[in-house]
Amino acid sequence: MIQPVRAAAFAAAAFLLTFALDGSPLLASPDEAAAPTARFFDHGEAAADGSDLGLNADLSQSVQRLAIAPAGGHSESFAAPEPARRSLAELVVDHAGATVSDAEQHCLVSAVYFEARGESLEGQLAVAEVVLNRSRSGRYPATICAVVRQPAQFSFVRRGVIPGADQNCEAWRRAVAIARIAAERQTRLLPENVLWYHANYVSPGWGRRLARNTRIGAHIFYS
Repeated sequence: MIQPVRAAAFAAAAFLLTFALDGSPLLASPDEAAAPTARFFDHGEAAADGSDLGLNADLSQSVQRLAIAPAGGHSESFAAPEPARRSLAELVVDHAGATVSDAEQHCLVSAVYFEARGESLEGQLAVAEVVLNRSRSGRYPATICAVVRQPAQFSFVRRGVIPGADQNCEAWRRAVAIARIAAERQTRLLPENVLWYHANYVSPGWGRRLARNTRIGAHIFYS
């Protein structure tokens, strides 16, 4: 009796050892194929296929699609940072070689030069914006030159005549750059309803009837 029992035990052990080496499941339904098994050495010997790894010839697109999965399991995408906004001083440098292209631009440059050449870049830009705001407002003439030449509006204009300026000086070249920046709206300081300003050493009666917006340098601006 002992020998048949031992033989049966050895047979069972041999069956279990065969299963462990083969990797097949103990049970599988007739309608369900056994799932393929993957061993460590299978991965180590497998050839690397670029398509399987999700590699892309366009490296920049791959970087933009980079996602990192934190511990919680939710992926977080990181987009490329937006370029930093350029300062007014940097924009002026960009337009260092700009020239006056037409009569309208000449009128705007003249307004900046004669009204604010001693002011900061922001103060010059604000004067240019007031001139442009007026030309777009519907309350003043529709062209820049007509706005600048309008009687009793800009003190440097005499009887509709804009005086000549030294166009070889640094102040004129800076005014050209400021006028170009303002006309192209590359940056803005004032709202579009700011249509008036005056020097801070005078106190005109009309200033009390308007809403003060801001002061930049020697000028106070109103809407």
